[in-house]
Amino acid sequence: MEKKIKAIGLLSGGLDSIVATKLILEQGIEVEAVNFVTVFCTCTSRGSTCLASQKAAEQLNVPLKVIDISEEYLEVIKRPKYGYGSGMNPCLDCRIFCFRKAKQYMEEAGASFIFTGEVLGQRPMSQRREAMNIIERDSGLKGYLVRPLSAKFFSPTIPEEKGTLDRNKLLAIAGRSRKSQISLAEKFNIKDYPCSAGGCLLTVKDFANRMRDLMKHNPDFNLADVNLLKYGRHFRVSPRIKLVVGRNESENHKIAALKKEDDIIFHAQEPLGPVSLLRGASTHGVESEFINEAASVTARYALGEGKNGEVKIRYFGARLGEDKYLKAKPVDEAKLNLWRV
Repeated sequence: MEKKIKAIGLLSGGLDSIVATKLILEQGIEVEAVNFVTVFCTCTSRGSTCLASQKAAEQLNVPLKVIDISEEYLEVIKRPKYGYGSGMNPCLDCRIFCFRKAKQYMEEAGASFIFTGEVLGQRPMSQRREAMNIIERDSGLKGYLVRPLSAKFFSPTIPEEKGTLDRNKLLAIAGRSRKSQISLAEKFNIKDYPCSAGGCLLTVKDFANRMRDLMKHNPDFNLADVNLLKYGRHFRVSPRIKLVVGRNESENHKIAALKKEDDIIFHAQEPLGPVSLLRGASTHGVESEFINEAASVTARYALGEGKNGEVKIRYFGARLGEDKYLKAKPVDEAKLNLWRV
């Protein structure tokens, strides 16, 4: 009995990747879906898996392998060969990195090729023809990377040349319109798919600004530093020292949970208010210089904008010994805006 051909599909869970998977399945090829997640993904549930890809895999009835690449991916962010997009998104380097990982998994799984839902001309940075050719070349997948939706705009791949894939059943879709994909979804009876949207925090202006600030002042940042960027209001008090203030109870808990040994935590007690995290002060032995500044920012958000008065603040940290208390007045708004990241 002839062994069934197997392919690895990069499944984001969006319409394009769903339709691309369906096109491959229609040719009688076994498909295993792969989804790469990072700390920068906006579609994850508690950092575990992409809900959209999981839902899509269930709808398509294909197995899904989720691979967390967060730790390794930080090196891509720090030194991208092809630079950044409009935010801090190194799109070409990101695709190359993920495709290399997919190639490794393809070989381990005994698959014949990899396919994606990419559409020529859909994204300005990573889906230009030149960029798509660079990604294929640098990832080591030349000849083994199939783009079913735009295949006819590119030279035949090795599985097409071998007859594993029928090129006549692959498509020639280009541009940003999704009319063709929506029409195909109707044909394949695919009714449940997410709206087109970016899924990367690095493309979000506010987060990109925080990431840029982190890289400038702490080039050896780690995963915990990046996770902290997701929560609270951020203030650069000095080149080495930063304050993060929670916006609600949920963020208060998350910020406190991300505390490092040398961080100092502030908590407004009377009136009850935000948790703030001061990072860098104890590390550089200058905590006394910034205690009052951090307390005054915490007081500002405990009372609200334009409010006067004093706030009782509890603060503590490994180097401070027992919990300490002080009373603080709100910081001046001009100074606050100067520090804001």
